[in-house]
Amino acid sequence: MKKFLSVTAVLLASTSFAAAEGELQLYNWGNYTSPELLTKFEAETGIKVTVTDYDSNTSALAKVEAGGSGFDLVVPSANYIPIWIEKGLIVELDAAKLANKGNIAPEWVNVDWDMGRKFSVPWQWGSVGVAVNTSVYKGDINTSDVFLRVPEELKGKINVVPEMTDVLNMAIFNVGGEACTEDTEVLKKVRDLVLEAKKDWLSMDYGATEKLSNNDWAASVNWNGSTMRARLANPDVAFGYPKEGYPLFMDSIAILSDAKNVDNAYKFIDFIMIPENAAMISAFARYANGIAGSAEFMPEEMKTAPEVVAPAEHAAAGRFLPTCSQKSQECLTAIWTELQK
Repeated sequence: MKKFLSVTAVLLASTSFAAAEGELQLYNWGNYTSPELLTKFEAETGIKVTVTDYDSNTSALAKVEAGGSGFDLVVPSANYIPIWIEKGLIVELDAAKLANKGNIAPEWVNVDWDMGRKFSVPWQWGSVGVAVNTSVYKGDINTSDVFLRVPEELKGKINVVPEMTDVLNMAIFNVGGEACTEDTEVLKKVRDLVLEAKKDWLSMDYGATEKLSNNDWAASVNWNGSTMRARLANPDVAFGYPKEGYPLFMDSIAILSDAKNVDNAYKFIDFIMIPENAAMISAFARYANGIAGSAEFMPEEMKTAPEVVAPAEHAAAGRFLPTCSQKSQECLTAIWTELQK
């Protein structure tokens, strides 16, 4: 997942979705695409890229599934990739058109959500945890109790990003359940917990990078890269890895089944698998990537950043979320709908 909502899309071309030589339409998470990367790609290929933002996996899926989106590329999270494949919304990649596919790091090739990387290529990966202004709260930040049993110092000052799967699975972990559970007793505990906790939340919103930087929020459920960006602007901000369990995510890029600029899409995917270019995305968004050899091109501060390199004592609590069953998804959606009332 992971993940920011920008005010406007990054536009490097006409907003027209018409297919034409030298154009490409990328549908991506907001504030997640390096402008420097796009400038370099255009300079080398002559292809102008238009980036349109989305703020959640569910909204991106709904937009494309409705048809006629005009997009060529999309960047879903790991647990959503199987849904895109099952619905026939993305195509199996032609490896012959991807000379740099061998640059995918071995650990990111045979992944549960896309074995052998037949449909997707890594974009960025990271963690979902809690970001806290340590000048406001001095207690333990490595717990999901920060937003589920809000400490007195943070009441009315904490935000929860409106990303259903991440938030509710963190609550499931907090009460001792398994990700995407169908256990009704666990789900009842989760429902009661989040509805009670919401009374102490300030908001459910995106924009954590800016609002943590500006001290508008004292804490937020947040993604690690966004939190690093906030810390660089406000040294009081720290990222907590909940010991009860926290989600890991990997967002991967894929070609839509109804893409018009298919050749250009392949050129872009191949381009981002060049280590130097993968590092350019990471330098902007502040997440790790899945391309071998990119580390040497990364900014020095990212090589040891606590938000990017999880401390050993917290790393084991991170886990990738599976694709939820229909029953689990329905239960989580019902809780989420009630939570947002």
